[in-house]
Amino acid sequence: MSEADSGPIVEYLERSRDAVAAAIADPAFVATIGRMVERVAAALQAGHKVLLAGNGGSAADAQHLAGEFLSRLNYDRAPAAALALTTDSSVLTAIGNDYGYEFVFERQVRGLGRPGDVLIALSTSGRSANILHALAAARATGLFVIGFTGGSGGDMATLCDLCLRVPSDSTPLIQQLHITAGHILCGLVEERLFPRVETPAALVAVAG
Repeated sequence: MSEADSGPIVEYLERSRDAVAAAIADPAFVATIGRMVERVAAALQAGHKVLLAGNGGSAADAQHLAGEFLSRLNYDRAPAAALALTTDSSVLTAIGNDYGYEFVFERQVRGLGRPGDVLIALSTSGRSANILHALAAARATGLFVIGFTGGSGGDMATLCDLCLRVPSDSTPLIQQLHITAGHILCGLVEERLFPRVETPAALVAVAG
């Protein structure tokens, strides 16, 4: 590959690096993830669940994170209750057909959400109508509301109890930081709820 061909690759990797560096340097970004860990861990520990929603790539992120909670991230442990609202095609098409696409998550939040549950909603623009309706429904239903969005925050910030704003206006870079932050959230909640059990030194010596 010539230097000219590799130029765009290096340029994008540099932009990715700069976005991560900006997030690291943003105290509000780091602190918000920490507060998310506290609230999600407390909700799960109290027997509540996490609902997740997003569109397009953010739908994939919602499903990805639900899988990390319900299955595992770094090590074997008990499942954590999480449900992506993006996966049931019959529910999505029924609500979309009967009420409109802007209500595909709102109806599910009202039907499945219970006070004390957590809604994690992802929108890079912060302006997705179906996400905004879901956030409003979650607040009205008594859920704790977490938003993942971009630098501007769109209209999400006022509807969220905690809103993580990626310091970027590039949709792909925002999505990259969303899944990075999501992995941090899942990993720290996992460690909080299901501490790793270290093998006693004596047993390690015997096994060796």
